[in-house]
Amino acid sequence: MDFSLSSEEQLFRDSVRSFLAEKVQPIWTRIDEEALIPTSLIREMGEQGLFAIAVPEEYGGQGGGFLLTALAAEEIGYHDPSMALAVFTLLNNAWPYILYLYGQDEAREEILPRVGRGEAFFGIASTEPRGGSDVGGLQTRAVKVDGGYRVEGEKIYISGVREVMDQLDWGGWLLLARTGRPEDRHRGITALALLGKRQGAKTGGIEYSILDTIGRHGISTGILRLNGVEVGEAYRVGEENRGFYVAMEGFNLARILVAAANIGSARWALERMVEYSRERELFGRPIASFQGVSFPIAELAMELEAARLLVYRAAWLADRIYKDKEPGLRPRDLGKYSAMAKLKAVQVNKAMYDQLMQVYGALSYTKEAQVFRGMLASLSYYVGAEGAQNIMRYIIASSIIGREYTK
Repeated sequence: MDFSLSSEEQLFRDSVRSFLAEKVQPIWTRIDEEALIPTSLIREMGEQGLFAIAVPEEYGGQGGGFLLTALAAEEIGYHDPSMALAVFTLLNNAWPYILYLYGQDEAREEILPRVGRGEAFFGIASTEPRGGSDVGGLQTRAVKVDGGYRVEGEKIYISGVREVMDQLDWGGWLLLARTGRPEDRHRGITALALLGKRQGAKTGGIEYSILDTIGRHGISTGILRLNGVEVGEAYRVGEENRGFYVAMEGFNLARILVAAANIGSARWALERMVEYSRERELFGRPIASFQGVSFPIAELAMELEAARLLVYRAAWLADRIYKDKEPGLRPRDLGKYSAMAKLKAVQVNKAMYDQLMQVYGALSYTKEAQVFRGMLASLSYYVGAEGAQNIMRYIIASSIIGREYTK
């Protein structure tokens, strides 16, 4: 077993770290405060090769793998603890890869190179007002018409709505819509590459609004109302009525990157905790000398290392499945490890900020400390983005005990 990174992986991480230290670290609080990722920064991140990392070069990607992508997400989570840039990046890596795997050439050639260059956003639109984790119960409908589909329905808690509709010239989402009967549940869902904008022109039939979230302000979260939106047959992703399975692969990959971003943010919090415990004095000595401060730091450092190993293990397995195509491994084999990585990393990140606030004391309740930005970002994944924590527990339990016993 080799726990070291290759020279290529180290060089990539160092390059990403240097870029983020120069371009992101000085402005991350401004991004969160002004609720806007500068378009120029998105372009620069594309030039740096931070999007579509696992997509082959012939489709406009970087030709890398998911361990490299996880390293990038971890560094972005560290340099922007509010995690807006991490969310933008992880979505622009997981879902473009799914489009590469299952999309048709017309959609792939139009979307993927633009994502890779930082000119477009491509995320996921699955959640609906009546259900989050119950993807099989979605009600958005795609009716077959001449040349494609007509879509009616509503999606909520969708990342990148403002970025697509108001900021960039291109972008959209992997949209899940029902093409079968309601009683078919997950067996009657089709995935479509819905473009909300192309060449600066908004797609007809889409109404949208932005939700006022409590954190992670730099990237928008919004609502899409689809009123007879036309999506061409060439933009179907995967087989008709098999979209649920396409999306589950995407969620497995996205969860690894979510976990990576969380351990990056947790590392930022741990470093702040260590620094402050050395500098802050009480009763004439550093507060680090009190076991009530130092022991929780030790425990959390251990938990962070455990979470990091789980994240890298899941990313390594993803590369064995998708990049190396190792015989005997299937995409569904990734589910348990991606769920473990996300469950653990989110728990550790939230616990890290809980403890950081206790170490900082009253200072943590001020904007000057900036702790609140990371805390609120951690909550977005604790309450459900990319799957609620109990859904992760269900996936893990089903894989270990057997789905027939956990239904």
